[in-house]
Amino acid sequence: MQLSIVIPLLNEEESLKELYDWIAQVMQSNRFLFEVIFIDDGSTDDSWKIIEELSTVNKDVKGIRFLRNFGKSQALHAGFNLAQGDVIITMDADLQDNPEEIPELYELISKNGFDIISGWKKKRYDSILAKNLPSKLFNWAARKTSGVQLHDFNCGLKAYNKEVVKNIEVSGEMHRYIPVLAKNAGFHKIGEKVVRHQARKYGNTKFGAERFINGFLDLLTIWFVSKFGKRPMHLFGALGVLMFFIGFAFSLYLGIDKLFLNPTSRLITDRPQFYIALVSMIIGTQLFLAGFLGEIMIRSKKTSENYRISETIND
Repeated sequence: MQLSIVIPLLNEEESLKELYDWIAQVMQSNRFLFEVIFIDDGSTDDSWKIIEELSTVNKDVKGIRFLRNFGKSQALHAGFNLAQGDVIITMDADLQDNPEEIPELYELISKNGFDIISGWKKKRYDSILAKNLPSKLFNWAARKTSGVQLHDFNCGLKAYNKEVVKNIEVSGEMHRYIPVLAKNAGFHKIGEKVVRHQARKYGNTKFGAERFINGFLDLLTIWFVSKFGKRPMHLFGALGVLMFFIGFAFSLYLGIDKLFLNPTSRLITDRPQFYIALVSMIIGTQLFLAGFLGEIMIRSKKTSENYRISETIND
């Protein structure tokens, strides 16, 4: 199998047949051996019915149906597990990604040796204030924080070597940061390609302004995980020791002052330094324990899929 095309979707009944026909035309004209994997992320329309109809007529169509909406990251995780191609392409189901980009993406992975090629929608057909400007700010912050120099982390059109998707775990809302996850896993040949972006033909976008807020929060999470995910004691332990040392220094000062320098002075508990010392030592102890517990959790961690599949089409 040369290509697996993984397509997560939510309520896209109007576009699915047209999207598949377009993909099939491109694949056949380039003589690719391919499979199309649709992941229905809890649609409430007839999306799954259409996927079943497509799979009946076309043996290269596979499908996964979630019991409810679990999110795009979980949909991609399920699709990656099922994919059998040497190169895996991800794209959205709303016809804004152009299947005619796929052959060149495949060549960049299979012949040029890239681990990941990320699409860059240099010219977008979205609202400037609602999407373009927030997206530019988000991508700038992602580049600075992660060190991965991509212009468009949010682009759904990406190509992966199969070794990448089989060795990373996409969960939560981390689908935006798959290149960062791949880099942290040891895959460093990450490139990008300018791709055509098309105006949405059917329906409305499933993402609102909150995705940018969530994106920044996820960016902080992945920054922390990439730097301290395997050694939380290095962060929490260091901060804990620092806070405890500050508290201990204040305590030592108060003790020396009361015992030797000013024994007739007011009570230690009447002095603000006492409470600084007390709070600092408590916080320091808690931070140290947080790092210690984090180390224990990492060593006893058992991974599990955080989604539930209702039906699967896998001929």
